[in-house]
Amino acid sequence: MNIMLFHSAYGLRPAVHEAAERLRAAGHVVHVPDLYDGRTADTLEEGMTIRDGIGNDELLKRAILAAAPHSDEGLVYAGFSLGGSLAQTLALGDEKARGLLLLHGTADIAEGASVDELPVQLHVADPDPFETDDWLNTWYLRMGRIGADAEVYRYPGAGHLYTDPELPDYDAEAAEKSWAVALGFLASL
Repeated sequence: MNIMLFHSAYGLRPAVHEAAERLRAAGHVVHVPDLYDGRTADTLEEGMTIRDGIGNDELLKRAILAAAPHSDEGLVYAGFSLGGSLAQTLALGDEKARGLLLLHGTADIAEGASVDELPVQLHVADPDPFETDDWLNTWYLRMGRIGADAEVYRYPGAGHLYTDPELPDYDAEAAEKSWAVALGFLASL
């Protein structure tokens, strides 16, 4: 599978490279663009400052430019938190998208969005301050209405970015469970 993997608001940190290597070891081709031009953050606040300085429109433009050379091959879009929201936006707008793997984040669904049984898998903490129960219920229902085949996996007690070993949110057990399920999902596409 050909995967476009987008980083979180923390930037292109070692955990993103480790995730890409895990996916490559499972036989996938993985593209990992740096949407922050080499900048990374040690705290969420620093990451949000970088994100806000670049702007959401520019980040989306950078994500589109990174994916464009590979989109004819039929990409699986994937991302962590902020990267998940970008991945979702691109996948829902790419008729050749093969799947969508979201870790820690979703996005609003554009009016008029429509897909043809796009496989979608979401992994989130339970509870998650950025992905509340009400939001996730609405998101799940809307994904179904636009034609996506969505699955949601919740991890009780995990922190928001529980797959990044360098962050306080890290939860080794939840991370390993997520990767096991995600690799099975990708193998099925």
